Amino acid sequence: MNFDYSDDQKFLKDEARKFLEANCSTAKVRKVLDDDAKAYDEALWAAVAAQGWLGAAIPEEYGGLGLGHIELCAIAEELGRVVAPIPFASTVYVLAEAVMLAGTEAQKKALLPKIAAGEVIGCLATSEGPGVTTAGNLQASVSGGKLSGTKLPVTDGDIATHAVVLAKEGGQPGLFLADLSAGVTREPLATLDPTRDAAKLVFDGAPAERLGGAGEGFALLEQVLDRAAVLMAFEQTGGADRCLEMAKAYALERYAFGRVIASYQAIKHKLADIYVKNELARSNAYYGAWALNTGAPELPVAASAARIAASEAFWFAAKENIQTHGGIGFTWEVDAHLYYRRSRQLALVAGAPRVWKERLVSQLERRNIAA
Repeated sequence: MNFDYSDDQKFLKDEARKFLEANCSTAKVRKVLDDDAKAYDEALWAAVAAQGWLGAAIPEEYGGLGLGHIELCAIAEELGRVVAPIPFASTVYVLAEAVMLAGTEAQKKALLPKIAAGEVIGCLATSEGPGVTTAGNLQASVSGGKLSGTKLPVTDGDIATHAVVLAKEGGQPGLFLADLSAGVTREPLATLDPTRDAAKLVFDGAPAERLGGAGEGFALLEQVLDRAAVLMAFEQTGGADRCLEMAKAYALERYAFGRVIASYQAIKHKLADIYVKNELARSNAYYGAWALNTGAPELPVAASAARIAASEAFWFAAKENIQTHGGIGFTWEVDAHLYYRRSRQLALVAGAPRVWKERLVSQLERRNIAA
């Protein structure tokens, strides 16, 4: 089993890095951060669509490139390095995956080509406030193809055209595809990372179509989140690697008491600790990518492990990058805070690490019982 990219995948990754270095500088990220009226970088979104990245894992028959999930993982890693201010994760990791997993042929033909072309933006609406949403406390409901209820916070909810929504139908939890062009009121929410939009969505008769079978809501949601977790792990790993590069570069140029600070043992230990966590995250992410690309039964375990390790690595790297920069590390002018913000946002957007740790333990217990 080879846990590495092929030569073609490495070429794709290198080209993606060159493209993003030219089209997604931190100056452009800051424009989205500084402008309250700007929810994402529309020009970058259009350029990414033109590159075909939105349809990387979408089959050619539905307007995609049909490359597969490994190639999508490579792209995700590069997007994480530049903290791209676009709704890529919500649209590609969630909406596209949900439609490919459980959509009807009509739903696939209607949505997947538009996703690949950048004409559709997705979001995931499951939470209804603090705490974990369960079958017992789920309030959103669908009746006669119309969705009612409130969801918050919803990442990219203020700009999305379609939502994957967890709601009840006839008392049974289901996963639904909601058209946000009508029957929905949106309220922007302030978050730690303004480069990723968030909103409160109030549904009042929004058109909704069920994904999958009746009563399969939570089971389907777990499968969608497993896929998203692996892809997000690569985005987090990319961000963590960039934090290590930033910390190392600064440590090699900053002098204190006549020596570069990289020569001090305390700084060496910081950088070494970041490296170890990053490599652990990468190993788990590769395992998750293999499980996702091959449809292996190990995917729930691999996705949970990848999600936990990547969330920890990105947060730790972002935090230690600030510390390595010292007194200027937390200032607005230094880019370190962009990565810290994104590390916290990505760690929560598809379930907090605590939830994934509980899920990992549950999956391992099931395997032990089955064995």
